[in-house]
Amino acid sequence: MQTISRRTLMKGMGAGALALGLPLAGAGRAMAARESELNILCWEGYNSAQVLDPFRSSRSATVKAESLTNDPTMINRLRAGETGIWDLINVNNPWARKVMYKEGLIKPLPRAEFEPFFDAMLPQFKAPYKWAMNDEGTELVGMAQRFGPYSFVVNTDKISRATAEKTGWDLFNDPALAGRYGIQESDDWNVFNIFMVAGINPFAEHTEEEFKVFSETALKIFKGAKMVGDMATMNQALVAGEIDLQFTGGTYSVSPARADGYPNLRAITPLKGAIDGKGGISWIEITSTVANPQLSPLAADFLKYVQAPDVAHTVAFAEGTFNPVAQMGNPKCFELFTTEELDAIQWDTLEEDMARSVEYDIVPDYDKALELMTAAKRARG
Repeated sequence: MQTISRRTLMKGMGAGALALGLPLAGAGRAMAARESELNILCWEGYNSAQVLDPFRSSRSATVKAESLTNDPTMINRLRAGETGIWDLINVNNPWARKVMYKEGLIKPLPRAEFEPFFDAMLPQFKAPYKWAMNDEGTELVGMAQRFGPYSFVVNTDKISRATAEKTGWDLFNDPALAGRYGIQESDDWNVFNIFMVAGINPFAEHTEEEFKVFSETALKIFKGAKMVGDMATMNQALVAGEIDLQFTGGTYSVSPARADGYPNLRAITPLKGAIDGKGGISWIEITSTVANPQLSPLAADFLKYVQAPDVAHTVAFAEGTFNPVAQMGNPKCFELFTTEELDAIQWDTLEEDMARSVEYDIVPDYDKALELMTAAKRARG
C-alpha cells in the first residue's frame, strides 16, 4: 500500500483549506514551526545551559527560557496575552492549582501518561499529589521537581543553629541584631516573613490591627538591615562577615555558598511559629503546560526529559542555586548525589525542616501587604 508522507498530507490539507477559504495553511505552517521550538518561563535553574543544551541537541530544537524571581509577575505575563508565546511555566506550588488552572492559563496533562513519574518520587509526592492536581482531584495540572524550606540563614559561627531554631523569627525583633543582617530582595517571601516576625499567619485574611502590626514590623526590619540585595550579594556578605544572618533565605539561597566550602552558613527552620504552630515555610515548584493555542509538542517531551535520574540531578545542581528534587526518591537518581552535594542542600535535616514548615500559599490580601512593605523599604532611604 502506498503511504502518504506527513509533508504530502499537509500540502493536501493546505490545498483543501484554500478551496474552502479557510486559514488552515497558515495554521499548519505555524504548528509545523513549533515542532522544533520550545519557550519556557521559569525560576532560575531551568534556564541553565546545563539543563537545556542536551535537550536542544537531542531534539534539534530551539529552546528559549526566561527566568524571573516572582510568581505573580510570571502569571501576569500570561494574563496579558503571552499564552501564545510560552509553552511551559514553572512557579511555586499554589499558583497552578488555585489560579492558573482556574483562569484557563494552563492545560491539564494526560494523567495516564504522567502520573507514573510520581511513583519514582519521594514519598510525599506520590500520586495524587495535592499541588499537582486541581481542587476536584480530577486533573493533573503540573509536575513537581525542586523543593525546600525557606525561612532565614545564619552564620553558625556567630549564632548557633540551636539558638536560631529556638529563637526563630524573634531574632529579627532583637534590637541588638540591628545592622547585623541583610534582606534578600524577594517581595512575596519578604511579605510572608514580615508577617512571621510579627507573629501573624500570612495566609489568612488580615484585620486592620494586624496590618498595623505588619507595617510597624516592616519598618523596623528594613530600618535595622545593614543591606538589601540579591542572593549573591547576601552570600558574599555572609562569607565576608559583613552580616551574621539573612532575612528570607533557605537551602535555595545558601546552598551555593555551602558548596563553595562554607558549611557554617546554614538555612534555619524555626521550631515554632504563627502558622498552626509551624515555624517555617516551604516551597515546591510545579511546572505546567501553558494554554498556548499552538502548544509545542516539545513541552510534554521536556517534562519527561527532566524526570530522568541524570537530568533531575542536573536540575538539582544547575548553576546558580542547588536544591533537593522530588526525583531523589528514585535510587538511581539519589546515588548520583555526592556526600558534598547532600551536605550543600542540608539533606541531613531536610525531612525535619519540611515537617516544621507549612507549604507556600497565597496571601489573600497580598497587594495591601506589599504596598505597606514597599513603603517601609522607601522609608529606609
